[in-house]
Amino acid sequence: MTSQQTPQRADWRRNRERLLAAAAEVVARDGASASLEEIARRAGLGSATLHRHFRSREALLTEVFHEGVERLAARGRELNETAGGDGLGIWLEELTRYTATTRGLAVSLRPTAADSSCHGVLADVAVDLAATAVRTGRLRPEVTVDDLLALASGIAIRAEDDPKLATRLLRIAINGVEPRP
Repeated sequence: MTSQQTPQRADWRRNRERLLAAAAEVVARDGASASLEEIARRAGLGSATLHRHFRSREALLTEVFHEGVERLAARGRELNETAGGDGLGIWLEELTRYTATTRGLAVSLRPTAADSSCHGVLADVAVDLAATAVRTGRLRPEVTVDDLLALASGIAIRAEDDPKLATRLLRIAINGVEPRP
């Protein structure tokens, strides 16, 4: 029985890897609305196999973006320890630039019920960064983490493939548009 299970598990892993590789290519080209049928076809598998591996589009996108989101989360934790109240602004710029250049990620930052979603992973880090920023007077207490992630996502969607524009728009949003005395 064990010898039969091992090939199935190896086959299952191979199929998953093929699906993720195909999804990464198609999502990079078409964004979060990439055709699931095309992803399965590119992987040389049927759509039923894709759905057995990924229960939803969101689950697939979470896996496609997992590595980059984890790097952003680690960077946020690092900044919270080393940059104090300034860490939130630095992290939001990095998040916005990365999201602007990673097709489909901005859509994956919408709040969901899934704790393991892209939004959930980044929101956990943003909570700590925001708390530090509020304590140090760098963020108004009524601004929520969902507000900040929505701001970063909206800017990234508008500035797709243009990280300089993403940075400029985020700085305008953070600093405001009224002239300073």
